Amino acid sequence: MSSDRPDETPAVNRRAAIGTGAAMLGGAALGAGLTAAAACAEPARTELPSAGSIDANLNKSAHLFHLTAAEPDRYDGGTLQGAHEQNFPVLAGQNGAAYFVRLEPGGVREPHWHPTAWELNYHISGSAKWTVMGTHPDGSYHNDVFEAHAGDLVFAPQGFFHYFENARADAPLELLIVFNTSAPETSDDIGILAALNSIPREVTATVLGIPVSVLDGIPTEIKPVVITKRH
Repeated sequence: MSSDRPDETPAVNRRAAIGTGAAMLGGAALGAGLTAAAACAEPARTELPSAGSIDANLNKSAHLFHLTAAEPDRYDGGTLQGAHEQNFPVLAGQNGAAYFVRLEPGGVREPHWHPTAWELNYHISGSAKWTVMGTHPDGSYHNDVFEAHAGDLVFAPQGFFHYFENARADAPLELLIVFNTSAPETSDDIGILAALNSIPREVTATVLGIPVSVLDGIPTEIKPVVITKRH
């Protein structure tokens, strides 16, 4: 599968291309280690500046950002436009960032989780199929599968495994996503295939109870995708 990330995206990142087989295998392989991965991941956010520095920044920085006019990151299945501390300096130290996401018909947001941030997803238009999975106090997994529509709000807790895709074949899906981190979204995101490729294939095969040869078709590259498309 060819790379569909923008040229300006750093090569070392947290995401890789996904396919139906990778998603199915990743859900099983990652389930047992989800909480541990979130707990052990090194925080992506830098130390907060002093209150005085934050106040000074608020006084000198622009408070307006034209989000949907920003140059988008373009992918096979849609586009991503973000406002964070690197391109909207007033956000520095504020623990906040926002993204406008557009998925074309067939578009899929790579299954992933954020080790140090939660997210609120406001559905502007279209319909989305969602899965949010996390652990609960009794030691069980809670796998919440649902469909969201225009006007709906979806919360993905910090460290919870989640993904969404465009549920319609005749219209795009548009969302506004707000994170409680000022860093770029790429600094706090672990994708399913990159996670799979951090595990030796024989270990993954043992966990799934399948021959190692079954995994031969899974891509081995670790590269950002963010958004892909069903083919």
